[in-house]
Amino acid sequence: MEGPFIYNKHVTGKNNIGRKNDAVILGNLLKAGENVVIYEPAKTGKMSLIQQTLYNMKIQGQQFEVAEFSLLNTRSTLELLNKFSNTLMRLFGSTPAEYANFAADLLDGTNLVFDPKVYAESDQTLSPKWDLDENDIKAVLSMGYKLALRQGKRIYIIISEFQDIMLSENGDRIMRLFEEVLDAATPEQKGACSYILVGSQVNAMKEIFENFGHFRRSVEPLHLSTIDTKDIIDYTVRGFLTGGKVIERDLMLGVCKLFRNNIWYINHFAAICDSLSKGYIMEPILIEALDMMLAIHTPRFIATMDDLTGFQVSLLRAILEGHTKFSSSEVIRRYNLNSSANVRRLKDALCKKEIITFDEQEIPIILDPLFEYWVKKYYFEIKD
Repeated sequence: MEGPFIYNKHVTGKNNIGRKNDAVILGNLLKAGENVVIYEPAKTGKMSLIQQTLYNMKIQGQQFEVAEFSLLNTRSTLELLNKFSNTLMRLFGSTPAEYANFAADLLDGTNLVFDPKVYAESDQTLSPKWDLDENDIKAVLSMGYKLALRQGKRIYIIISEFQDIMLSENGDRIMRLFEEVLDAATPEQKGACSYILVGSQVNAMKEIFENFGHFRRSVEPLHLSTIDTKDIIDYTVRGFLTGGKVIERDLMLGVCKLFRNNIWYINHFAAICDSLSKGYIMEPILIEALDMMLAIHTPRFIATMDDLTGFQVSLLRAILEGHTKFSSSEVIRRYNLNSSANVRRLKDALCKKEIITFDEQEIPIILDPLFEYWVKKYYFEIKD
């Protein structure tokens, strides 16, 4: 039986809280034919926002199809192209004959064909007759537009873990060609198909969309708003009450502060508290629930720290102790950071490992709130 606190899947409806404005903005962008990029840390509600937005649009009477795939395990150009084609063809087809017709129609003049034998063996809808060239790649990347116009239906294509496009062979080349396809889209094509590009590695996505400035003309960024603390407290108090349990609002205020309003962590934490209690939820239950959560995540946190060099550990400690001017002679001397040039390298390394990021004022932010709590209290044993 599903409890009041859901953390194992995307949520919509009453369980999706605090992001109504974000859903309106995303919906308006999609209805206007815009492509959208969303990059936030893992488990911060990106996919829940997208699903809620699409649900709202369906309720409003809009007709569309949704294609969704992830680049998480994609390492070759052919794998990436097959993810595009497999996902799109299966929106409107289900048999090898239909896939063959789609390939012949949408990829005419390319080196790509539908091979029934290859499909039966590996589930690939595309096979190259010889080496792929740029026209072949662009033809596949344009399939969304072509298919939407061919079928006369609006298509939204969700690509998750988009930053992993750079891990595939020729990642720079594929991204450049994809950018060319989006930039060259006609008004008719934009009205038929839009992309939602989603990434959970914040700094890798920043590198693509901010530092290198890719997709600047063709994609609109959407940053998730922080869920209001009052909304979270109201939601959790109400959730506990459905099971006849009570928690003081002040205790939940402390929980929100600890997890920096990360609703996934809070849902997981509340579900543990719910399972441990029968009536009033007091502070000892919260402490036990936190210990249980740390027991789950500590091996991951230890692995993260073991992967750092001594200099990187020192810079992380400086961040946790509130420093922001890392190149100052005092901070370099106190934390043995060696030099300002080394500090720049260390900052880049911690960003590439997706441990920290920097805001517009160059203030460091530790991306995972529970990791921040653990590393401060148990690794460095820093006293508040």
